Amino acid sequence: MDFNYTSEQKMITDSTQRMVERDMLPILDAGDTGGVLSKPDILKIFAAAAELGLTSARIPESGGGAGLSMLDYGLITQNIPPTIGLMLQPHEATATRIFYGGSDEQRETYLEPLIAGNIIAATGSSEPNMGSNPREVRTRIREDGDELILDGTKMWISNATTCDVANITGKIERADGTTSVARVLVDMHTADVKTSPIHMMGLCQSPHGEMVFSDCRLPKSCLSPDKGDTAKLLTLTWLSNRPLVGLMAVNQASRAFDIALEHAKSRKQFGKYIGEFQLIQQDLSEADALITSARLMCLNALSVIDSGGRANGVSAMAKRYAVDACDKAIALAMRICGAMGLSKELGLERMARDVRMLTIPDGTPGILTLIHGRELTGLSAIR
Repeated sequence: MDFNYTSEQKMITDSTQRMVERDMLPILDAGDTGGVLSKPDILKIFAAAAELGLTSARIPESGGGAGLSMLDYGLITQNIPPTIGLMLQPHEATATRIFYGGSDEQRETYLEPLIAGNIIAATGSSEPNMGSNPREVRTRIREDGDELILDGTKMWISNATTCDVANITGKIERADGTTSVARVLVDMHTADVKTSPIHMMGLCQSPHGEMVFSDCRLPKSCLSPDKGDTAKLLTLTWLSNRPLVGLMAVNQASRAFDIALEHAKSRKQFGKYIGEFQLIQQDLSEADALITSARLMCLNALSVIDSGGRANGVSAMAKRYAVDACDKAIALAMRICGAMGLSKELGLERMARDVRMLTIPDGTPGILTLIHGRELTGLSAIR
Protein backbone atom coordinates (compact mmCIF):
# COMPACT_ATOMS: atom_id res chain seq x y z
CA MET A 1 0.00 0.00 0.00
CA ASP A 2 1.49 3.33 -1.10
CA PHE A 3 0.76 6.31 1.15
CA ASN A 4 2.69 8.76 -1.02
CA TYR A 5 0.79 11.28 -3.10
CA THR A 6 0.93 10.87 -6.85
CA SER A 7 2.33 13.76 -8.89
CA GLU A 8 -1.25 14.74 -9.78
CA GLN A 9 -2.32 14.68 -6.13
CA LYS A 10 0.66 16.84 -5.19
CA MET A 11 -0.35 19.29 -7.88
CA ILE A 12 -3.95 19.34 -6.61
CA THR A 13 -2.77 19.93 -3.04
CA ASP A 14 -0.36 22.71 -4.02
CA SER A 15 -2.98 24.41 -6.20
CA THR A 16 -5.51 24.29 -3.38
CA GLN A 17 -3.10 25.79 -0.86
CA ARG A 18 -2.20 28.63 -3.25
CA MET A 19 -5.86 29.31 -3.99
CA VAL A 20 -6.75 29.41 -0.30
CA GLU A 21 -3.91 31.83 0.46
CA ARG A 22 -4.66 34.04 -2.55
CA ASP A 23 -8.46 34.02 -2.87
CA MET A 24 -10.04 32.82 0.37
CA LEU A 25 -8.09 33.80 3.46
CA PRO A 26 -7.91 37.51 2.53
CA ILE A 27 -11.72 37.60 2.38
CA LEU A 28 -12.08 35.77 5.70
CA ASP A 29 -9.43 37.93 7.39
CA ALA A 30 -10.95 41.17 6.10
CA GLY A 31 -14.39 40.31 7.43
CA ASP A 32 -15.74 40.31 10.96
CA THR A 33 -14.74 36.93 12.40
CA GLY A 34 -17.89 37.02 14.51
CA GLY A 35 -20.25 37.94 11.68
CA VAL A 36 -21.58 36.25 8.56
CA LEU A 37 -19.84 36.91 5.26
CA SER A 38 -21.74 39.01 2.75
CA LYS A 39 -23.24 37.30 -0.27
CA PRO A 40 -20.84 39.10 -2.70
CA ASP A 41 -17.89 37.79 -0.68
CA ILE A 42 -19.31 34.26 -0.66
CA LEU A 43 -19.75 34.39 -4.43
CA LYS A 44 -16.11 35.48 -4.83
CA ILE A 45 -15.04 32.47 -2.78
CA PHE A 46 -17.31 30.14 -4.77
CA ALA A 47 -15.93 31.42 -8.07
CA ALA A 48 -12.41 30.59 -6.88
CA ALA A 49 -13.52 27.19 -5.57
CA ALA A 50 -15.13 26.41 -8.93
CA GLU A 51 -11.71 26.55 -10.57
CA LEU A 52 -10.66 23.54 -8.45
CA GLY A 53 -13.90 21.68 -9.04
CA LEU A 54 -15.22 22.11 -5.50
CA THR A 55 -18.64 23.18 -6.77
CA SER A 56 -19.02 20.04 -8.91
CA ALA A 57 -16.64 17.44 -7.50
CA ARG A 58 -19.00 14.47 -7.92
CA ILE A 59 -20.38 15.46 -11.32
CA PRO A 60 -18.50 13.73 -14.18
CA GLU A 61 -16.55 15.76 -16.70
CA SER A 62 -19.00 14.68 -19.38
CA GLY A 63 -21.68 16.55 -17.42
CA GLY A 64 -19.58 19.70 -17.02
CA GLY A 65 -18.26 18.82 -13.57
CA ALA A 66 -14.82 18.10 -12.15
CA GLY A 67 -15.28 14.33 -11.93
CA LEU A 68 -12.98 14.03 -8.93
CA SER A 69 -12.37 10.80 -7.11
CA MET A 70 -13.52 11.01 -3.50
CA LEU A 71 -9.94 10.63 -2.35
CA ASP A 72 -8.86 13.65 -4.41
CA TYR A 73 -11.91 15.52 -3.14
CA GLY A 74 -10.69 14.81 0.38
CA LEU A 75 -7.14 15.96 -0.36
CA ILE A 76 -8.58 19.28 -1.48
CA THR A 77 -11.03 19.55 1.42
CA GLN A 78 -8.35 19.11 4.08
CA ASN A 79 -6.79 22.35 2.83
CA ILE A 80 -10.04 24.36 2.86
CA PRO A 81 -11.01 26.37 5.95
CA PRO A 82 -14.12 24.68 7.42
CA THR A 83 -15.99 28.00 7.43
CA ILE A 84 -15.83 27.76 3.64
CA GLY A 85 -16.09 23.98 3.52
CA LEU A 86 -19.48 24.00 5.23
CA MET A 87 -20.76 26.50 2.66
CA LEU A 88 -19.39 24.59 -0.31
CA GLN A 89 -20.48 21.11 0.79
CA PRO A 90 -24.29 21.62 0.60
CA HIS A 91 -23.82 23.62 -2.59
CA GLU A 92 -21.89 20.80 -4.26
CA ALA A 93 -24.28 18.19 -2.87
CA THR A 94 -27.27 20.03 -4.35
CA ALA A 95 -25.57 20.27 -7.75
CA THR A 96 -24.79 16.54 -7.58
CA ARG A 97 -28.37 15.63 -6.68
CA ILE A 98 -29.71 17.76 -9.52
CA PHE A 99 -27.36 16.08 -11.98
CA TYR A 100 -28.25 12.54 -10.94
CA GLY A 101 -31.82 12.98 -9.76
CA GLY A 102 -33.17 16.17 -11.31
CA SER A 103 -35.37 16.70 -14.35
CA ASP A 104 -34.03 17.90 -17.68
CA GLU A 105 -35.55 21.32 -16.96
CA GLN A 106 -33.91 21.50 -13.53
CA ARG A 107 -30.51 20.55 -14.95
CA GLU A 108 -30.84 23.13 -17.71
CA THR A 109 -31.88 25.87 -15.28
CA TYR A 110 -29.49 25.34 -12.39
CA LEU A 111 -26.48 23.18 -13.20
CA GLU A 112 -24.35 25.61 -15.18
CA PRO A 113 -24.59 28.53 -12.71
CA LEU A 114 -24.11 26.18 -9.75
CA ILE A 115 -20.98 24.65 -11.26
CA ALA A 116 -19.60 28.10 -12.10
CA GLY A 117 -20.30 29.33 -8.57
CA ASN A 118 -22.53 32.13 -9.87
CA ILE A 119 -25.42 31.20 -7.59
CA ILE A 120 -25.54 29.65 -4.12
CA ALA A 121 -27.37 26.45 -3.16
CA ALA A 122 -28.55 25.02 0.14
CA THR A 123 -29.67 21.54 1.15
CA GLY A 124 -32.61 21.38 3.55
CA SER A 125 -32.88 18.01 5.31
CA SER A 126 -32.71 18.58 9.08
CA GLU A 127 -35.79 19.63 11.03
CA PRO A 128 -36.59 20.56 14.65
CA ASN A 129 -38.34 17.24 15.41
CA MET A 130 -36.61 14.89 13.00
CA GLY A 131 -33.69 12.78 14.09
CA SER A 132 -31.22 11.12 11.77
CA ASN A 133 -33.85 9.15 9.85
CA PRO A 134 -34.97 10.90 6.63
CA ARG A 135 -38.12 8.74 6.61
CA GLU A 136 -39.30 10.66 9.69
CA VAL A 137 -39.31 13.96 7.81
CA ARG A 138 -42.33 16.11 8.72
CA THR A 139 -42.16 18.67 5.92
CA ARG A 140 -45.11 18.00 3.64
CA ILE A 141 -45.49 18.43 -0.10
CA ARG A 142 -49.09 18.32 -1.33
CA GLU A 143 -50.36 18.22 -4.89
CA ASP A 144 -52.93 20.89 -5.72
CA GLY A 145 -53.82 20.96 -9.41
CA ASP A 146 -50.84 22.29 -11.35
CA GLU A 147 -49.05 23.36 -8.19
CA LEU A 148 -47.35 21.92 -5.12
CA ILE A 149 -47.92 23.23 -1.60
CA LEU A 150 -44.91 23.03 0.72
CA ASP A 151 -45.32 23.22 4.50
CA GLY A 152 -42.63 22.69 7.12
CA THR A 153 -39.55 24.02 8.87
CA LYS A 154 -35.90 23.32 8.20
CA MET A 155 -33.29 24.09 10.85
CA TRP A 156 -29.51 24.43 11.02
CA ILE A 157 -29.30 24.90 7.25
CA SER A 158 -25.99 26.10 5.84
CA ASN A 159 -26.46 28.95 3.31
CA ALA A 160 -30.12 29.32 4.38
CA THR A 161 -30.07 33.12 4.40
CA THR A 162 -27.95 33.63 1.28
CA CYS A 163 -28.93 30.84 -1.13
CA ASP A 164 -30.60 31.28 -4.51
CA VAL A 165 -31.97 27.74 -4.68
CA ALA A 166 -32.68 25.19 -1.95
CA ASN A 167 -32.97 21.43 -2.31
CA ILE A 168 -35.68 20.55 0.22
CA THR A 169 -36.48 17.04 1.40
CA GLY A 170 -40.09 16.36 2.38
CA LYS A 171 -42.79 13.74 2.26
CA ILE A 172 -45.12 14.06 -0.69
CA GLU A 173 -48.80 13.31 -0.27
CA ARG A 174 -50.21 12.39 -3.66
CA ALA A 175 -53.78 12.67 -4.83
CA ASP A 176 -54.10 8.87 -4.84
CA GLY A 177 -53.33 8.74 -1.09
CA THR A 178 -49.77 7.39 -1.36
CA THR A 179 -46.79 9.05 0.36
CA SER A 180 -43.03 8.88 -0.15
CA VAL A 181 -39.86 10.87 0.54
CA ALA A 182 -39.31 13.44 -2.20
CA ARG A 183 -37.22 16.48 -3.05
CA VAL A 184 -38.25 19.86 -4.41
CA LEU A 185 -36.03 22.63 -5.72
CA VAL A 186 -37.17 25.93 -4.27
CA ASP A 187 -36.25 29.12 -6.10
CA MET A 188 -35.64 31.50 -3.21
CA HIS A 189 -36.33 34.56 -5.37
CA THR A 190 -39.86 33.55 -6.36
CA ALA A 191 -41.11 31.29 -3.56
CA ASP A 192 -42.70 32.54 -0.36
CA VAL A 193 -40.06 31.40 2.14
CA LYS A 194 -39.19 32.98 5.47
CA THR A 195 -35.55 32.68 6.51
CA SER A 196 -33.85 33.84 9.68
CA PRO A 197 -30.24 33.53 10.81
CA ILE A 198 -29.18 31.23 13.63
CA HIS A 199 -26.14 32.55 15.48
CA MET A 200 -23.76 29.74 16.36
CA MET A 201 -20.82 29.36 18.74
CA GLY A 202 -18.36 28.74 15.93
CA LEU A 203 -17.87 29.03 12.17
CA CYS A 204 -19.57 32.37 12.61
CA GLN A 205 -18.70 33.66 9.14
CA SER A 206 -20.69 30.84 7.55
CA PRO A 207 -24.43 31.56 7.21
CA HIS A 208 -26.66 29.17 9.14
CA GLY A 209 -30.37 29.60 9.48
CA GLU A 210 -33.95 28.45 9.61
CA MET A 211 -36.31 28.10 6.65
CA VAL A 212 -40.07 28.22 7.18
CA PHE A 213 -42.49 27.13 4.46
CA SER A 214 -46.14 27.94 5.14
CA ASP A 215 -48.56 27.24 2.33
CA CYS A 216 -45.64 27.83 -0.03
CA ARG A 217 -46.87 27.32 -3.57
CA LEU A 218 -44.49 25.95 -6.18
CA PRO A 219 -44.88 24.88 -9.80
CA LYS A 220 -44.88 21.11 -10.25
CA SER A 221 -41.65 21.43 -12.23
CA CYS A 222 -39.91 21.99 -8.87
CA LEU A 223 -40.47 18.35 -7.94
CA SER A 224 -37.48 16.14 -8.68
CA PRO A 225 -38.36 12.93 -10.53
CA ASP A 226 -39.22 10.15 -8.09
CA LYS A 227 -37.32 7.02 -9.05
CA GLY A 228 -37.82 5.48 -5.63
CA ASP A 229 -34.22 6.15 -4.65
CA THR A 230 -34.44 9.53 -2.89
CA ALA A 231 -33.49 8.10 0.51
CA LYS A 232 -30.69 6.05 -1.08
CA LEU A 233 -29.32 9.12 -2.86
CA LEU A 234 -29.27 11.03 0.45
CA THR A 235 -27.43 8.15 2.15
CA LEU A 236 -24.81 7.88 -0.59
CA THR A 237 -24.16 11.61 -0.32
CA TRP A 238 -23.76 11.37 3.44
CA LEU A 239 -21.25 8.54 3.09
CA SER A 240 -18.84 10.88 1.33
CA ASN A 241 -19.74 13.96 3.34
CA ARG A 242 -18.88 12.38 6.68
CA PRO A 243 -15.13 11.84 6.11
CA LEU A 244 -15.03 15.18 4.30
CA VAL A 245 -16.31 16.87 7.46
CA GLY A 246 -13.65 14.94 9.37
CA LEU A 247 -11.00 16.42 7.08
CA MET A 248 -12.34 19.91 7.79
CA ALA A 249 -11.54 19.17 11.43
CA VAL A 250 -8.07 18.03 10.38
CA ASN A 251 -7.58 21.41 8.70
CA GLN A 252 -8.26 23.24 11.96
CA ALA A 253 -6.16 20.93 14.10
CA SER A 254 -3.22 21.12 11.69
CA ARG A 255 -3.25 24.91 11.87
CA ALA A 256 -3.44 24.77 15.66
CA PHE A 257 -0.53 22.31 15.79
CA ASP A 258 1.66 24.56 13.63
CA ILE A 259 0.98 27.48 15.97
CA ALA A 260 1.79 25.38 19.05
CA LEU A 261 4.97 23.98 17.52
CA GLU A 262 6.24 27.45 16.62
CA HIS A 263 5.38 28.68 20.11
CA ALA A 264 7.25 25.75 21.70
CA LYS A 265 10.37 26.56 19.68
CA SER A 266 10.33 30.30 20.39
CA ARG A 267 8.91 30.73 23.90
CA LYS A 268 11.40 30.58 26.80
CA GLN A 269 10.76 29.68 30.42
CA PHE A 270 13.35 28.96 33.13
CA GLY A 271 16.12 29.89 30.71
CA LYS A 272 15.24 27.42 27.96
CA TYR A 273 12.77 26.97 25.11
CA ILE A 274 9.63 25.28 26.40
CA GLY A 275 9.97 22.77 23.55
CA GLU A 276 12.91 21.33 25.50
CA PHE A 277 10.63 20.23 28.34
CA GLN A 278 9.57 16.61 28.16
CA LEU A 279 5.89 17.18 28.86
CA ILE A 280 5.65 19.79 26.09
CA GLN A 281 7.19 17.28 23.68
CA GLN A 282 4.70 14.68 24.91
CA ASP A 283 1.77 17.01 24.16
CA LEU A 284 3.18 17.83 20.71
CA SER A 285 3.67 14.14 19.96
CA GLU A 286 0.15 13.29 21.09
CA ALA A 287 -1.40 16.11 19.04
CA ASP A 288 0.52 15.08 15.92
CA ALA A 289 -0.55 11.45 16.37
CA LEU A 290 -4.21 12.45 16.75
CA ILE A 291 -4.13 14.59 13.61
CA THR A 292 -2.28 12.00 11.53
CA SER A 293 -4.60 9.16 12.52
CA ALA A 294 -7.67 11.32 11.86
CA ARG A 295 -6.42 12.23 8.39
CA LEU A 296 -5.58 8.64 7.45
CA MET A 297 -8.91 7.31 8.71
CA CYS A 298 -10.86 9.84 6.63
CA LEU A 299 -8.79 9.29 3.50
CA ASN A 300 -9.20 5.53 3.93
CA ALA A 301 -13.00 5.90 4.05
CA LEU A 302 -12.96 7.95 0.86
CA SER A 303 -10.73 5.36 -0.79
CA VAL A 304 -13.22 2.62 0.14
CA ILE A 305 -15.99 4.66 -1.51
CA ASP A 306 -13.86 5.05 -4.66
CA SER A 307 -13.26 1.30 -4.82
CA GLY A 308 -16.97 0.53 -4.52
CA GLY A 309 -16.65 -1.10 -1.12
CA ARG A 310 -19.27 -0.92 1.61
CA ALA A 311 -18.48 2.34 3.35
CA ASN A 312 -21.30 2.78 5.88
CA GLY A 313 -19.22 1.78 8.89
CA VAL A 314 -15.84 3.22 7.92
CA SER A 315 -17.43 6.51 6.89
CA ALA A 316 -19.27 6.87 10.20
CA MET A 317 -16.20 5.82 12.18
CA ALA A 318 -13.93 8.25 10.33
CA LYS A 319 -16.05 11.32 10.89
CA ARG A 320 -16.74 10.56 14.55
CA TYR A 321 -13.12 9.80 15.38
CA ALA A 322 -11.62 12.65 13.36
CA VAL A 323 -13.69 15.41 14.94
CA ASP A 324 -13.08 14.10 18.48
CA ALA A 325 -9.36 13.58 17.84
CA CYS A 326 -8.91 17.03 16.35
CA ASP A 327 -10.86 18.59 19.22
CA LYS A 328 -8.33 17.01 21.60
CA ALA A 329 -5.39 18.10 19.43
CA ILE A 330 -6.56 21.72 19.49
CA ALA A 331 -7.00 21.54 23.27
CA LEU A 332 -3.40 20.32 23.56
CA ALA A 333 -2.22 23.16 21.31
CA MET A 334 -4.00 25.67 23.56
CA ARG A 335 -2.37 24.12 26.62
CA ILE A 336 1.09 24.30 25.08
CA CYS A 337 0.62 28.00 24.39
CA GLY A 338 -0.44 28.73 27.96
CA ALA A 339 -2.30 32.00 28.51
CA MET A 340 -1.62 32.97 24.89
CA GLY A 341 -3.63 29.91 23.87
CA LEU A 342 -6.68 31.42 25.53
CA SER A 343 -6.25 34.81 23.91
CA LYS A 344 -7.91 35.88 20.68
CA GLU A 345 -4.53 36.91 19.30
CA LEU A 346 -3.43 33.41 18.27
CA GLY A 347 -6.89 32.33 17.10
CA LEU A 348 -6.77 28.99 18.91
CA GLU A 349 -9.90 29.78 20.92
CA ARG A 350 -11.79 30.29 17.64
CA MET A 351 -10.45 26.99 16.29
CA ALA A 352 -11.66 25.27 19.47
CA ARG A 353 -15.15 26.63 18.90
CA ASP A 354 -15.09 25.92 15.18
CA VAL A 355 -14.11 22.26 15.52
CA ARG A 356 -16.98 21.67 17.96
CA MET A 357 -19.34 22.88 15.23
CA LEU A 358 -18.29 19.92 13.08
CA THR A 359 -19.63 17.41 15.62
CA ILE A 360 -23.23 17.65 14.39
CA PRO A 361 -23.34 17.98 10.55
CA ASP A 362 -23.89 14.72 8.65
CA GLY A 363 -24.42 12.66 11.78
CA THR A 364 -23.97 13.13 15.52
CA PRO A 365 -21.41 10.98 17.38
CA GLY A 366 -24.20 8.84 18.84
CA ILE A 367 -25.87 7.95 15.55
CA LEU A 368 -22.50 7.41 13.87
CA THR A 369 -21.54 5.00 16.63
CA LEU A 370 -24.77 3.05 16.06
CA ILE A 371 -24.16 2.95 12.30
CA HIS A 372 -20.65 1.60 12.83
CA GLY A 373 -21.86 -0.89 15.45
CA ARG A 374 -24.57 -2.14 13.11
CA GLU A 375 -21.98 -2.72 10.39
CA LEU A 376 -19.75 -4.64 12.80
CA THR A 377 -22.47 -6.89 14.23
CA GLY A 378 -25.09 -7.00 11.54
CA LEU A 379 -27.61 -6.11 14.25
CA SER A 380 -29.53 -2.88 14.75
CA ALA A 381 -29.18 -1.42 18.25
CA ILE A 382 -32.29 -1.38 20.40
CA ARG A 383 -33.98 2.01 20.13
